[in-house]
Amino acid sequence: MDYTYAPGRNHLFVPGPVNIPEPVLRAMNRNNEDYRSPAVPALTKTLLEDVKKIFKTTTGTPFLFPTTGTGAWESALTNTLSPGDKTISFLIGQFSLLWVDQQKRLGFDVDVVESDWGEGAKLDVLAAKLAADPSHTIKAICIVHNETATGVTNNLAKVRKILGECHIQDYYTTCN
Repeated sequence: MDYTYAPGRNHLFVPGPVNIPEPVLRAMNRNNEDYRSPAVPALTKTLLEDVKKIFKTTTGTPFLFPTTGTGAWESALTNTLSPGDKTISFLIGQFSLLWVDQQKRLGFDVDVVESDWGEGAKLDVLAAKLAADPSHTIKAICIVHNETATGVTNNLAKVRKILGECHIQDYYTTCN
């Protein structure tokens, strides 16, 4: 079956939901493809080889998660953490609220750092919490980069700087 001209108009629902602007649709000269469409495997086959160039590898094996962002979150969390592990999670809007909820449902010990919606994550709180954790009970820091529900983009470079200042590598924590 040819799904190239499937009836109806597809919208981009991740992240968002937001509609794709008309000029972008006209530039593509076709609707975007629903990630659940049976046409996706053929479409992505060449992309999987091309993505190797982005990551500068010839031997890596790229793969796709045929899921929503929530499914990717669950996969990342369940494949890196165990129930009872302590996480720090920043609540700044709807997507981060869903992430906090998912962590709690997965059985993690979630330390929620709340900000008013429309404000970024309180990174000074992150530095203080890491400095106060010499026994490394904190196993993950969960922060939404771009909270589209509130229009906030968090400064991940600063998060990385805080982690570097706290010497998180080698399971040794002292903040400068």
